[in-house]
Amino acid sequence: MSEFDEKSLLERTSKAELEAKSIEAELDKLTNGDLSSAVDSRLDQLLVENEKLKHRLAIIESAIKAESNLTPKSENRKRPKLITDISSVEGNICLLDELKNIFELAITSAYPNLVDPPIVLTLSGNNPKFGDYQCNSAMPISHLLKSMKVSTNPREVANNILNKTPTSPLIERIEVAGAGFLNIYLNKKFAEHVLNCILQYGVSPPPVKKEKVIVDFSSPNIAKEMHVGHLRSTIIGDSICRILEFLNHDVLRLNHLGDWGTQFGMLIAHLQEQFPDYKISSPPISDLQAFYKESKKRFDEDEVFKKKAYSCVVQLQSGQPDYIAAWKLICEVSRREFQKIYDRLDIRIIDRGESFYQSRMDAVVKELKDNGFLEEDEGRLIMWGNPDTHEGIPLTVVKSDGGYTYDTSDITAIKQRVNEEKGDRFIYVTDVGQYTHFVTIDACARRAGILKNSQKLEHVGFGVVLGEDKKKFKTRSGDTVKLIELLDEGLKRSLDKLVEKGRDKVLTPEELKKAQEAVAYGCIKYADLSHNRVNDYIFSFDKMLDDKGNTAVYLLYAVTRIRSIARNAQVSETKLLEEVAKSGFKLEHVTEWKLGKVLLRFPEVILKVANDLYLHSLCEYLYEISCTFTEFYDKCYCIQKDKTGNIVNISYERLMLCEVTAKVMEKCLEILGIKTVSKM
Repeated sequence: MSEFDEKSLLERTSKAELEAKSIEAELDKLTNGDLSSAVDSRLDQLLVENEKLKHRLAIIESAIKAESNLTPKSENRKRPKLITDISSVEGNICLLDELKNIFELAITSAYPNLVDPPIVLTLSGNNPKFGDYQCNSAMPISHLLKSMKVSTNPREVANNILNKTPTSPLIERIEVAGAGFLNIYLNKKFAEHVLNCILQYGVSPPPVKKEKVIVDFSSPNIAKEMHVGHLRSTIIGDSICRILEFLNHDVLRLNHLGDWGTQFGMLIAHLQEQFPDYKISSPPISDLQAFYKESKKRFDEDEVFKKKAYSCVVQLQSGQPDYIAAWKLICEVSRREFQKIYDRLDIRIIDRGESFYQSRMDAVVKELKDNGFLEEDEGRLIMWGNPDTHEGIPLTVVKSDGGYTYDTSDITAIKQRVNEEKGDRFIYVTDVGQYTHFVTIDACARRAGILKNSQKLEHVGFGVVLGEDKKKFKTRSGDTVKLIELLDEGLKRSLDKLVEKGRDKVLTPEELKKAQEAVAYGCIKYADLSHNRVNDYIFSFDKMLDDKGNTAVYLLYAVTRIRSIARNAQVSETKLLEEVAKSGFKLEHVTEWKLGKVLLRFPEVILKVANDLYLHSLCEYLYEISCTFTEFYDKCYCIQKDKTGNIVNISYERLMLCEVTAKVMEKCLEILGIKTVSKM
C-alpha cells in the first residue's frame, strides 16, 4: 500500500468516526429531552444515518486491516541464524527446525510484506522422487495473496521461494514439482557428518530453553493397593519425566498421594482396637487392603465405631500427637508397598500427598474470599473459571459443613508449585475423565492470578485398560487386578517365552534373569506407551510377548542382534573409532542412505514428543528404525565369511552404521523406561 493510499484511508476513517460521534451526540440530546412528533422524525433519520456510518466505518477498518497484511514488517523480524558450514554441526541438530529456518528466510525474502507467512514442512514419504522433505507453503501463500487481490498461482509462488532460498550445506538440491511443491533433497555429506558425531560423542539432546517442569503422576491412595488403574499414570508419567530430563529441563516428579481425609478416622480407630500397643511395636499389617476393608465394614455397620472414627478425624486434623503417629504408621506401611512396585518398574518419584497442602489451604481460601472470587451456592463456597458465563463446572472450595475438598487441595497445590517451586510447566497425568476438572483448575488459577501467561498447565489424559473381552480389566471374580500380581504374571510369562526359545540353554542364570525382567517389564510398559494414550487399550500378555511386530520383545531382540554383529566380529568400539578416523563415515548403498536419514530424525521426534506428550510417536519412530535397519541388513553385508565360517572381510563403514543405530535405539528405549540387555 502506498503512503498516499494509507494516508487517504486513515483520513476517511477519522472523518467517519467524527461524523458517527456527532450523530451520537445529537441522539443523546434528543433521547434525553421531550420528544414531539417532529423530533421523532429527526430521531428516525439520525438513527438510519448512524447505522450507515457504522457500516462505512467497519468497511474502512476492514480494508485497513487487510492492507496492513502487506505492510513491510521485515525491519522488526528477527532473521533466523543459518548453518553455513558442515563442520560446525553437532549430532543433536534438529533437521526440521533448520529447514524451517531456511524456508522462513526464503519466504520472507520473496514476500517481505507478508505478516507471519505459513512455513509448512513435512517428510516426503517413501518415494525418493519426491525428495526427503517437502515445503508446502506455496499453496497457502498463493491463497493469501489472492485474498489481497494479488494475481498469482502456487507454482509461481514456489519458484519465487526457490529463487530466494539461501544455499545450505544441509541441502543437495531443491526442485519445484506438481502444483507448487518444493521437494528437498538432503546432502549426504551432512548426514555422514552428523552420524559420525553420534558415533564419537553419543546421542545428545537438541538444545532447548531450560524450564522447571513439575510432573504429577501415579498418585495411589494410602491404605489401598496399587491396581492396574495406576499402571498407565505411572508408566506414562515416568516416560514424560525421562524425555524432559534428557532435554536437561529441571524436572520435579511428584506423587500426589491420597493421604488425608475422613477415611483415616476409621483406619486409626480400627488400628487402636486391633493393635493397642502400636506405639511401642509396629503392628504386623502385611495386607493393608484387607485392613482397610475390615475398618470400612465396621464403619458401615457399627454406629459406635462410626462415632469413634469421626472423633479420630477431629483429633487427627487438630494435630493430636498420638493420632498423627497412628496416621504416619498407616502411611508408611502403604509407602513401603508402593515402593516395591516403583523399584521393579525403575520409577523415581517424590511422595507429596494431600496432607502436605493442608497447612496452606486456610491462607488460599482466605485470599480467594478477600478478592471476591468465591460465591455462595447452597451453603458451599464455589469458584467459577469464568464468572460471566458460568461455563463448565465450578470448583467447590469450601463444603457446606466448612470442610475442604479435592478442589481446594488442587488449587492450593498449583499455588505452591508456582510460588515455592517456581514452576514454568505443570503436567498432570490422570485418566481422560478428569480433563474438565483440570480445565477448571487452569481457568480459576488464571483468574486468581496464580498462573501467568507464560506458565502452562497441561492435562495428560489416558484411556482405560481393557481385558481381552474388551471390558474393563478385572480378575475372573470381578475384582480390580492388583498391580503387583500383574507384574508377577509378567515375570512368569516372560521366562516361559525365553525357555520356549531355548535361551535358558545359552544364557547364564544371571543373564537369563536380566532378560526375563527386561522382557516382562518392558513389554508391559511398551504395550501401554505404543498406543495413543487417550484411547483405551486391550491388555494381552500374548500380544505383548509376541516377538514379531511393534512390541518390546521384537525391539529388544533387534537391539541385541545389532550389538552382536560387531561383537561376533570381535570389533570393539575403539577399533571402530580408529577406522572412522581413517576412512570417514560413508553412506553409499541406497539402504544405508535410507537408514541414515531415519536416524537423523531423532532430535525432531524427541522435540515433538516433549511438546505434545504423546509417547506413541517415539514408539513408532523406534519401530521404523528397526524395520529400516532390517532392510539395510538384508541388502548389505557387514561381515563376510568363507565356507568354513572364517571372517574374510569386514565392512567397518557398515559396522559404524550398526553402532549408531544401536545407540539411537537404546536411547529411545531408555526414555521409554525400558532396559536393554547385551544378550537375550
